[in-house]
Amino acid sequence: MWKNTLQSLLIPSLTAGKREKNLVSLLFSLIAISIAGLVLYGAYYGGITALLLRSSFFSLVASAAMLLYGLRYQHAIQRSVFYLLAVIALIPGPYLWEHYIDIIMRGAMSIGMDLWIFIALITVIFIFVRMAVGWALITLMTLAFLYAYFGYLIPGKYGHSGYDLSRLTSTLMLSTEGVYGVPMGVAVEYIFLFGLFGAILTKIGTGEVFVDIARGLTGRVQGGPGLSAALSSALLGSLNGSAVANVVTTGTFTIPLMKRVGYSAKLAGAIEAAASSAGQIMPPVMGAAAFLMAEMIGIPYAEVALAALVPALLYILALMISVRLEAGRLGLERDPEAGWRLLLATLKTKFYLLLPLVILIALMVSGKSPTQAAVMGIITGLLVCPWKKTTRLNLIDLIAACKETLLSTLPIVAAVAAAGVIIGILNLTGMGLMLSGLIIELGDGNLWAVLLLTALASFVLGMGLPTSAAYLLLAVLVAPAMTQLGMATLSAHMFIFYFGLVSAITPPVALAAYAAATISGAKPNETAIESMRLGFVKLLVPFLFVTMPGILLIGSTSSIIAAITFATLATAAMSIGFSGWLYEHLAWGGTLFVY
Repeated sequence: MWKNTLQSLLIPSLTAGKREKNLVSLLFSLIAISIAGLVLYGAYYGGITALLLRSSFFSLVASAAMLLYGLRYQHAIQRSVFYLLAVIALIPGPYLWEHYIDIIMRGAMSIGMDLWIFIALITVIFIFVRMAVGWALITLMTLAFLYAYFGYLIPGKYGHSGYDLSRLTSTLMLSTEGVYGVPMGVAVEYIFLFGLFGAILTKIGTGEVFVDIARGLTGRVQGGPGLSAALSSALLGSLNGSAVANVVTTGTFTIPLMKRVGYSAKLAGAIEAAASSAGQIMPPVMGAAAFLMAEMIGIPYAEVALAALVPALLYILALMISVRLEAGRLGLERDPEAGWRLLLATLKTKFYLLLPLVILIALMVSGKSPTQAAVMGIITGLLVCPWKKTTRLNLIDLIAACKETLLSTLPIVAAVAAAGVIIGILNLTGMGLMLSGLIIELGDGNLWAVLLLTALASFVLGMGLPTSAAYLLLAVLVAPAMTQLGMATLSAHMFIFYFGLVSAITPPVALAAYAAATISGAKPNETAIESMRLGFVKLLVPFLFVTMPGILLIGSTSSIIAAITFATLATAAMSIGFSGWLYEHLAWGGTLFVY
């Protein structure tokens, strides 16, 4: 009886239904609009200190997440717990605003109420991470807290004096060394902002322009639908930076088209998965980890994007060659509806939809910050969309863009919050530096041994963690060891970044490949293996960052030209070798000769 009474006092599961979902949807929309306003204001006007901006952003995002995750449960009491957590998640941000001056005056030393707010914050983070990411980060956070608190029990150099709740509160909540550190700053200043930019461009139809341009460029070539799928997915990926989202967005069109002209379900899904995974390495809008890299290294994001350009083009080149050769081997037809006429018609009627992207690139190249460039890109998108009736946005479209951006940002924000906790504790205890030394010892001071260990660690972490979290942890733990052994800083971080992305198309995780297999109707593991073959560049090119940093545009002009020339020829040769077909089937001897 008490249970029924409690249910009626909280949220009656039988009577709430649609009204409850509508209310949650309304609150989620209001929070999404508030976050967009906060981020745009902070990016354009500034004036908000880092701690206050980041804490406000996280409070709003975590609150929205709790509302959304509550709807996963059928029982009213369970949903009500999450709605209560949504309210609790809103507390830390306003609390820091209210007591900011006092916190500064006492040197970020914590007092009684701070501890309770910190406990509430960490509770929300644990639940947020559990729902958005999974148990891997939960385990790492738990180990970090246990090490911080009980480290005094560990003998030798890996032990420490121990840190109580008060010190952890000061470091992880009252400063920018923990939850509200650089990773959260990147989420506020770059990831959400560029996500909103991509969402608005998708709404006005820029994605369709990319598809038509790709079909115009490649459609008349044998197997054109496969080539256009590869090219359009890579271009679209540069707007959202998410492999799975890209597969779901473009795959519903490209995969059936490829199957219709003769590609097998397995190959069609693999092409889409491999092409979509290019989004995180394709400038100008790369994956979240690329923005984190710029902040971790301390260089402009434009430099990271420029360095990533040649490897990204090599990846696309390898994919296009492989797809073209597969089409020749299968004797596939051309796309009769595509060609130069489609390209010219698209540019003539829809060129204005590319202006936001042109403005974004031009501003970043001219030296403007990525935040300024993204804001101006968003404004340009809103200015050009009314030019034609078919591309006009109304208020509902803008709200939907804010909601979609927030929804896609949830797992990234959860990951960077957890990474902030772990990195904060590693820096507080000094364990980060000790682990870097341990890695050098394990590699016996050999750079190539350390690279292999790093590649393995990146791959394993990439299977269980979002790319951003995997990159952050290895950037703190492994990158210093790589640079100590003589590797350039940008090359080291790019190496970690690339191997963290491999899991999108590599079993046993291969989320992009599995999403593509769902659309194509092929077996997931077979699709993943095929996509891994098509995307082999991601596995091999990172090692060139060590031997030929010129492909990252590092070094003299002659070394850069030599590196790009060698990498291009090697990529083409290996693509032919993996395909096993040129103008006819290659026997094993011919394949070996190509290698």
